[in-house]
Amino acid sequence: MHDDRRLIEDRLGRVLMERIMPAVYPASVPLTASIWVAPDEPVPVAEGLAAPRTPIQSGAPWGAPWGTSWLTVEGTVPAEWAGKTVEAIIDLGFDRNMTGFQCEGLVYRSDGSPVKGLHPRNQWVRVGSPAVGGEQVLLHVEAASNPIIPFFAPNALGDKLTAGTEPQYRLGRMDLAVLDEEVWNLVLDLEVLGELMHEMPEDPARRFTIVRAIERALDAVDLQNVNATAAAARACLADVLATPAIPSAHLISAVGHAHIDSAWLWPLRETVRKVARTTANMTALLADEPEFVFTMSQAAQYDFIKRHRPEVYAKVKEAVAAGRFVPTGGMWVEADTNMPGSEAMARQFVHGKRFFLEEFGVDNQEVWLPDTFGFAAGLPQIIKAAGAKWLLTQKISWSQINKFPHHTFLWEGVDGTRIFTHFPPVDTYNCTMHGREIAHAARNFKDKGRASRSLAPTGWGDGGGGTTREMVAKAARMKNLEGSPKVFWDSPAEFFAKAEAEYQNPPVWVGELYLELHRGTLTSQSKTKQGNRRSEHLLREAELWAATATVRKNLEYPYAALDRLWKTVLLHQFHDILPGSSIAWVHREAEQTYAVVAEELAALIERAKWVLGGERVGPNAFNPAPHVWRSIPAGAAGPVAAARPCAVTERTGGGYVLDNGLLQVEVDARGLVVSVFDVEHLRETLPPGSVANLLQLHPDLPNSWDAWDVDIFYRNRVADLIDADFVVAEPDSGVVRIGRSFGSSTVEQTLTLHEWALEIETSVDWHETEKFLKLAFPLDIHADRYASETQFGHLFRPTHTNTSWEYAKFEACAHRFVHFAEPGWGVALVNDATYGHDVTRTVRADGGTTTTVRASLLRAPRFPDPQTDHGVHHFRHSLLPGAAIGDAVNAGYRVNLTPPTPGVAETVEPLFVVDNDAVVTSAVKLADDGSGDVVLRVYEAQGGRASALVTPGFDAAGFQVCDLLERPLPADTSASPEDMAVRLRLRPFQLVTLRFARSVAAE
Repeated sequence: MHDDRRLIEDRLGRVLMERIMPAVYPASVPLTASIWVAPDEPVPVAEGLAAPRTPIQSGAPWGAPWGTSWLTVEGTVPAEWAGKTVEAIIDLGFDRNMTGFQCEGLVYRSDGSPVKGLHPRNQWVRVGSPAVGGEQVLLHVEAASNPIIPFFAPNALGDKLTAGTEPQYRLGRMDLAVLDEEVWNLVLDLEVLGELMHEMPEDPARRFTIVRAIERALDAVDLQNVNATAAAARACLADVLATPAIPSAHLISAVGHAHIDSAWLWPLRETVRKVARTTANMTALLADEPEFVFTMSQAAQYDFIKRHRPEVYAKVKEAVAAGRFVPTGGMWVEADTNMPGSEAMARQFVHGKRFFLEEFGVDNQEVWLPDTFGFAAGLPQIIKAAGAKWLLTQKISWSQINKFPHHTFLWEGVDGTRIFTHFPPVDTYNCTMHGREIAHAARNFKDKGRASRSLAPTGWGDGGGGTTREMVAKAARMKNLEGSPKVFWDSPAEFFAKAEAEYQNPPVWVGELYLELHRGTLTSQSKTKQGNRRSEHLLREAELWAATATVRKNLEYPYAALDRLWKTVLLHQFHDILPGSSIAWVHREAEQTYAVVAEELAALIERAKWVLGGERVGPNAFNPAPHVWRSIPAGAAGPVAAARPCAVTERTGGGYVLDNGLLQVEVDARGLVVSVFDVEHLRETLPPGSVANLLQLHPDLPNSWDAWDVDIFYRNRVADLIDADFVVAEPDSGVVRIGRSFGSSTVEQTLTLHEWALEIETSVDWHETEKFLKLAFPLDIHADRYASETQFGHLFRPTHTNTSWEYAKFEACAHRFVHFAEPGWGVALVNDATYGHDVTRTVRADGGTTTTVRASLLRAPRFPDPQTDHGVHHFRHSLLPGAAIGDAVNAGYRVNLTPPTPGVAETVEPLFVVDNDAVVTSAVKLADDGSGDVVLRVYEAQGGRASALVTPGFDAAGFQVCDLLERPLPADTSASPEDMAVRLRLRPFQLVTLRFARSVAAE
């Protein structure tokens, strides 16, 4: 037989596109449209419905950037359409190729009840099935003219203040139309078979069988009268669609999904409406499709519609109660997991899970993070402590260099906790049920032979939209189809239960899940990162002093304020806000929000302090750190020990010497540090001939994803900023000040000594473009690995590049410190606001090893914010020679928390005394349930076994070991009563939450 397959395939493409698809709506009449443009920000639904309209025609331009228009469409169903299926087609003019970004219309009835959302591939609204002749149609659309931000092209559209007023769109088709369901189904039959055919090898008989069936179907179609012949064409395809899949076919759990970034190329206010549009659309689809299951994560997004679109939320709650709309993930937002601190990462689960429990009675076992940019090694323990056990993500498939070896596996964190984890091999969190995607999932699945199933998040997303009826129909055809994986709808929990049951001994991956991409997100938008770090530590202080004041002085605990402020900070940890990858509008608002958060928290802290400390003038100061600081016990207020004086003298050859008896630091005439001598250990910190506190400037134009990526070739060129505008000493204050200028920017630094640390404060007035600023510290230390702080502990990374996996980690994340050590001696670099860093090593001619750590200070990408980080920034770093890992932990808290300064009359005893510095207090607070119980969370911070006695400083009526949601856990041998205290015996990095009831007498 002659091979004419290509001829048939090409024929299918043309006939389907040019003849069959247009016949889906064989008859139509125009709708009358009118419009009202909201003058500024979005208005309430009632106001939008009541506003006066002016006529508008199809083809007319509409919509200034970030504007809102209310459209009304009206029409009458023709009498001859009675008994047919009739739909309103409302094409707002959005880009079909940007479907997941333009879920920008919500349809309402005149009474204000929502109907469904609109997007470029979902423009229909059912008005009659069957239709009634003469029926009047009246629909209203809240349409947002959010601009498409051109990828990688710097522009002013990313902020309402700069976007201008040029209309963004033209109205498309506005019709009432008859839906021919037979033709619609023929389209789906042909698409499924055609896509399947293209994914099959060329030789099997099944492919030839499909080709011939398609040929017969196309022959059966009268191209001049498709509607009359669609049924005959479908009959030609029935047999090939009914042939069942082979028994060993891969199993795909389709999960209805709409990934919605809580902010990204749109501001937070627009996400509120994106969620409303998508959920309205999905509840409508659930009503039509009995097998379909939809899932949505991010408790904050449910809260958005609860507060702003209660009429939509009511439908969501009804669908959740029916088990069809499934809350998943159990986090407040789909957060970045690299940069949030220990408590913040824990509170993502506390607030997310509690919302789902209180609103829906759902206690999620799964964590849903498809788009997060890598996963910190401390996360498994947090997941388990929150009462969850499964994790889903997809983003690791984006890695540049190494392909991850598993799709289903156990992920082991720093403390040994293991979490059953799945990466969908479909390699997208916006699956559309295209045959190419489904075939790729089966081919790509790395655990074949040991496991048989994977998950496919199905629906348009990023900006919402969700699953379409076409996707549901295609899935139904692939439920049991020869040549295809078997596709069926599941909830995430149903998938994980099945996957875990069949895969009893999956492989184990130990340590962080590092994404070999988007490394620049550890540095972009510095003020957002600084706001987050400052907020996290202020929240710690506010809870500590408020709890202390409640127990000691009966001050009312600010439950509501702390709950609200935590949720605000958690929202801004979303994986496109904290990483700095959103438009200018988002980060401008974030900076303003963080300022308000800081002001409110400072007021809460001061109120509690003055209640505790009495008069506002006195010798006593508060220590919020989890260790003794300036002689004050942890969590207490007492007299402040005098700081060790630092002498500043002139240096031979120019420059200055700082000396406090513990450290001697030489600063040359260029303002560069040329010696850091540890007096106690008689050891020089810097390699011979090297300089530290060296600012280095690199060009920074990645191949794509400007705000997200740093490509390794940035290192090929570097400018050392060694010329100083001034180097001056202030002997009375014990500091050296340095000024430099470069490009369009300036920098000032202040160097001083604090006990065992060289303190460096850096202020940069930054006005560069596509540059990367680093602060370098070469160390005379031989180490093949170094420690980076992460949530509730630290992880080790190599200093070498033996393998491609190590080479790929040329930019990595640390929280408050990195630490380098030889036996008996180490060095820590501590920061107050930076996360990104790099570490390299060389061997010198003298045989010694130079290990260089560089803190990443600032970047200057132009997309999506062309003015990223222009302005003034402040950084603080401490270099600690002779530091053990415990010293690094303590210094990290010291640099980030409010320093003790005298100011109150009375001393304050701590609520808890922990007698081992290796056991660090993460939080002291009152229980969230308002019971008055006191909660203490601690963790082992040094990476070893630790025993500690925890002694309450109040009358405790007993204690319980709890999970993160403060729910009692079964008997736990890590904590036991000992006299009036609690004995803890902790594994390395183990996290424990203790809940203490207060005796009646104490209340």
